[in-house]
Amino acid sequence: MKILLIISGIAGGILGGMGMGGGTLFIPMLTLLCKQNQIVAQSTNLISFLPMATISIIIHTKNKLIKLKTIYPLLISGIIMCIIGSMIAPVLGNKLLKKCFGIFLIIIGIYQFVNIFTSPKKVLDNN
Repeated sequence: MKILLIISGIAGGILGGMGMGGGTLFIPMLTLLCKQNQIVAQSTNLISFLPMATISIIIHTKNKLIKLKTIYPLLISGIIMCIIGSMIAPVLGNKLLKKCFGIFLIIIGIYQFVNIFTSPKKVLDNN
């Protein structure tokens, strides 16, 4: 099982560092391969996210890839909804939480797939 956790850490760290959300990989790996229940997997993902996000923020800030104007609205609304979501998750139970996460991944996957064909190609703008 430790080798699965190490592989999950490597893959999730790469995705997280690129800003794609390592949790989209961590959570399924923890539930499917390591047989943890959904709420434990999601909670574990949150703890592992903190140091990885800190390092990513430092590197992305150094490379001038973070737009400071967007941080505050995201941060304030995100913290409020994080509190609400953290209180709701245990009430939903493992089975419903697993279904909600699966639906979320499907919606994101469909959106990303459609977006590939409908969005014009953009050049990175650091302004």
